[in-house]
Amino acid sequence: MSVWFITGASRGFGIEIVRQALSRGDQVIATARRPETITEQFPDAADVLLALPLDVTDAGEVAQAVEQGTKRFGRIDVLVNNAGRGLLGAAEEASDAEVRAVFEVNVFGLLTVTRGVLPTLRHQRSGTIINISSVAGFVSRPGWGVYASTKFAVEAISEGLGKELAPLGISVVAIEPGAFRTNFLDSSSLVEAATCIPDYADTAGATRRWAADTNNAQEGDPVKAAAVIVDLAHRGTVPERLQLGADSFATVSAKVALVAREQAEWHDVSHSTAVGDTQAED
Repeated sequence: MSVWFITGASRGFGIEIVRQALSRGDQVIATARRPETITEQFPDAADVLLALPLDVTDAGEVAQAVEQGTKRFGRIDVLVNNAGRGLLGAAEEASDAEVRAVFEVNVFGLLTVTRGVLPTLRHQRSGTIINISSVAGFVSRPGWGVYASTKFAVEAISEGLGKELAPLGISVVAIEPGAFRTNFLDSSSLVEAATCIPDYADTAGATRRWAADTNNAQEGDPVKAAAVIVDLAHRGTVPERLQLGADSFATVSAKVALVAREQAEWHDVSHSTAVGDTQAED
């Protein structure tokens, strides 16, 4: 039996992960700004589910939630950093306030929660951290640049953290979902930049239209994704990153191939910058 600590647990991937973990006999500390929306969905799970209020950017609330959770269940085996928000718009269109708001949750909130849970995992010398990133954490596209930058940060944090924690028996995986039929494209999760510049109509503007047209019609099934995520915590090892969805897999594969082609094309230039290089100059 594992004990889960899940942020953003009231909807989307979060609520499905809660459901999957409970169905397998695990215990869950499920956090959200409105925890009653979680308990309403699991009225008979009071013995194995602790729903707590949590603003992931508030270190005091994080410490309190960890204390309450460990007091109730005795340990934490799996941390799922799922809380997040989106921002859609060209980089020039995004205001400083809009950019800071998405970084506060996606990056600083994730770090705050992770720092709050890690003393428990280190003391146990065991545990798994599952960071919900995105295909946008590996490939950026028009209109998603700022949002992608937060998920690139999540990937970097996850990669470094995994190497720091491996000697302590703690594993880390970054999950890179593609388009899944969650509420991510709803206004409750995704903010569109208030400024809209006509010159970006065919780039970021096209992405805005895609989001409106695609909402609730995405190919990915969040129930199946949650099952994969919960399975990971019961495996002996986890990958450094895992794409979910054929669209994510294909997008990442295409970028890996592009990087390989560019490295081959620019190999000599890359190696021409060493001290004492005797290559003739034009």
